[in-house]
Amino acid sequence: MKTGIYLVTLATILFATSSFSGQKCPEVLDHEMRKLGSSERVKLCEAYAGKVLLVVNTASKCGFTPQFEGLEKLYQEKKDDGLVVLGFPSNDFRQELGQEDEIQNFCRVNYGVNFPMFSKIKVRGDEAHPLYKDLAQEADAAPRWNFYKYLIDRDGRVVELFSSFTSPDSDSLRNAIEQVL
Repeated sequence: MKTGIYLVTLATILFATSSFSGQKCPEVLDHEMRKLGSSERVKLCEAYAGKVLLVVNTASKCGFTPQFEGLEKLYQEKKDDGLVVLGFPSNDFRQELGQEDEIQNFCRVNYGVNFPMFSKIKVRGDEAHPLYKDLAQEADAAPRWNFYKYLIDRDGRVVELFSSFTSPDSDSLRNAIEQVL
């Protein structure tokens, strides 16, 4: 009996760690990221398997920073349907605060951000984090500015990208999300 329980448990663990919507983890999400202001690490495939993702590079001191409010609203409205907004602070455009605790406090206090935020990374060029190198390669476009958005379907494919000028409440973004939800 113990052997049977052990085998079922082992099979469950192996299936859970090797699948993304029942398939191998897509390269674009085969990354482990550290949560903002924490030592906790998250394997994107495991944490967000089967979810629709909106990946956004953020900055606290940008003209587009008020989009945090709309991103949080979108996340709260659609998270039960399977949407997760993932924020990645970056200082590539020289508009991000210096320390992660400052970024975290700024986002929570000023905009009530509860969607997952990760460590500050580079999103452009040779020093871009591998996640953003993969996003840029798959979408054939690197972020041109802060609050550039990549929409990823439940199978881990980048299906659309949106410029910084596309607000979280825009019809084009919301319609694209609805199509993949």
